[in-house]
Amino acid sequence: MSRSRPLSRRSVLATTAAAATAAAVGPLATAPAAYAASTLPDGTSKDKVLVVGIDGLRHDVIAAANAPHLKSMMANGTYGTSLLYANPMAATSSGPGWSTISTGVWPDKHRVKDNSFAGKNYGQYPGFLARLAQVRPQLSTYAAVDWKPLDTQGTVTPGADAKLVLDGDRDGYTGHDATIAAETESILRDQNPDVLFVYFGQVDIVGHNLGAASPRYREATDVVDGHLGRLLAAIRARPSYATERWTVIVATDHGHTDSGGHGGSAIEERRTFVLAQGPGIAAGATPGDTRLVDVAATVFKQLGIAPDPAWGLDGKPIQERSTDPFEALYPSLSARVDETGIPAGVLGWTHTAPSGWSVVNSAMGTGGVTEWRGWAFATDEFWSRSHRDQSRELNVRSRGVFAVADSDEWDDKASSGRYDSTLVTPAYAVGGRSTVTLGFTTLYRQEGSQSARVLASWNGGTPVVVKSYTSDVISQPQSLTLDVPAGAANVSFRFHYTGSNNWYWVIDGVKVATG
Repeated sequence: MSRSRPLSRRSVLATTAAAATAAAVGPLATAPAAYAASTLPDGTSKDKVLVVGIDGLRHDVIAAANAPHLKSMMANGTYGTSLLYANPMAATSSGPGWSTISTGVWPDKHRVKDNSFAGKNYGQYPGFLARLAQVRPQLSTYAAVDWKPLDTQGTVTPGADAKLVLDGDRDGYTGHDATIAAETESILRDQNPDVLFVYFGQVDIVGHNLGAASPRYREATDVVDGHLGRLLAAIRARPSYATERWTVIVATDHGHTDSGGHGGSAIEERRTFVLAQGPGIAAGATPGDTRLVDVAATVFKQLGIAPDPAWGLDGKPIQERSTDPFEALYPSLSARVDETGIPAGVLGWTHTAPSGWSVVNSAMGTGGVTEWRGWAFATDEFWSRSHRDQSRELNVRSRGVFAVADSDEWDDKASSGRYDSTLVTPAYAVGGRSTVTLGFTTLYRQEGSQSARVLASWNGGTPVVVKSYTSDVISQPQSLTLDVPAGAANVSFRFHYTGSNNWYWVIDGVKVATG
């Protein structure tokens, strides 16, 4: 689906405004076309997964809709909301969004930046159905889509034993969504599939043409919720249901502005969610560390498949929590102080360091924006709102709460002196070990005379520089392995950042291991 221009997805619109609205929105429910259900090979697994993709469903609108089946899944499963990247990594469009969901990696790996799919890297990072065909070919798999590029570009359907591909752009999505629901219901009821990926497109059409704030958008949400309900009921009605272990995952590829449209960097366009219920998935959980890349990893987990590290997945199963020390800071998060452009209800920053950690601001200048005076701890929802289109949206490999030193935002209020702040880790035992490895994820933007250095202090001695950054690093994992000096019993690390209204440095996922 074309998503950056409100009218570009539809090839059959009438030319008058009234006809355009009627054609784009369409009746909210129609009888499905007469398609004979695909025939799948007989399934071989008691662990089964249904993935339901709903295009352009802004998660904060679900609460205002009736949506009983989505809300039941929220009560009985885990519901993680998060924000997408934006350009220059990729547009908040369907090509990148569904590629991220299907492959389990971010756009800097799958390389789909927009709906042209130019440069796609599915050979190295295939969709999860294609992976399953490689590693578990005996599984019975099915895919149904009515945005054709998901098939023609190879995003979703490769690897499926059977597929239904309809053309919503040509024919309209309302009827085709209903057809997909009817065929999938029949397959769930009368056959024995193992893994299914079905896609519904009409919510996005209504979002484009009437906006996410429109009552019709909520009504369209209720219609797709009804499709979901039919699929859930078909699963429960299966004669073998009592002996099966079903996981159902629902996700969306991007959000929408209130007035309609996406592709840009507004918070509303970046809103996504992953909702899952099934064995081992907590009921009523709303974790802050879930990301859109987690769908594929959750599929593999629920099927008992351990991903090969060579696959390079960026996701993790939705039931697995991050063990990063910054995740303990949620109770300390506060509302804005000086960042008046951030809504008052967003609790997303603190200067309170995790237990055993500290921030040294003895060389820090005075004044500046309160939230960013020295190393702070923040969420994506809070930090990326501080200023759009300066690549804060690219912090995709951070999860939940992360540490950030931002001299650019600090200097937005009167200040004197240089930004100079150090984040200090606890001391880690290394006695008797030969090496120690510091792992973390970083987003760093270089400008001017700013500096970013990692230092190590053995036995509390003078810190020594072990890594300096002099060029941009856009949300990448880092690993520093150091030889343990003779007689060293412990080591602590320091992240020292200086700047004068320059850019920023983000640290997350800190782990220390000895060897």
